[in-house]
Amino acid sequence: MKLKKLTVITGHYGSGKTNVSVNLALEASKAGQKCTVIDLDIVNPYFRTADFEELFRENGITLKTPQYANSNLDIPALGISVKGILDESDCVIIDVGGDDEGAKALGRYAKIISECDDKEMLYVINKCRYLTKEPEEALALMREIETAGSIECTGIINNTNLGSETDESIIENSLGYAREVASAAGLPIRFTTGKAEFLTNVTDNPLPIEIYVKTLWN
Repeated sequence: MKLKKLTVITGHYGSGKTNVSVNLALEASKAGQKCTVIDLDIVNPYFRTADFEELFRENGITLKTPQYANSNLDIPALGISVKGILDESDCVIIDVGGDDEGAKALGRYAKIISECDDKEMLYVINKCRYLTKEPEEALALMREIETAGSIECTGIINNTNLGSETDESIIENSLGYAREVASAAGLPIRFTTGKAEFLTNVTDNPLPIEIYVKTLWN
């Protein structure tokens, strides 16, 4: 799988966007791309790409984090040169905070991102998560994120799951929901994710992924 030069990943808290970002980075590296992940999730200190520094290093992936990532000072001191990173990498993945407040950090780089011709901003949805269970709710949050970040989404990732309780039926029952969100947004479903054994009957661009982000209660 070859990623675009720049891929922005956003979505609601608990949608699984960070796990998706980790999987995409690993797949890009396996495909021979020089990949850099930028962790702009300055809102949620518990599930962040910054926690996967060792995994990334082992797979030749560069990780860039805000100045105070992995400390108790979660304030927006970014200190990241997106343009310089784009110049040095085959592909760049930006993991954005999980709501419109988190997307404001992305807005700081809106001009640079808009000047990149080979880019996409993917909105991760999870039917099983609070506040995005209905297509209208998911769409409303997406619009809030777009406004806060000054960048429009270009595709949807259906990452519906219930953690360790996920099975084939949960993913298949989410397909209609994902199609409604995509149709209302006027966007394609870029990926439908899940463990490979749960994607057997999925035709909406299935993408097998592994679970790297663990919940606190696992």
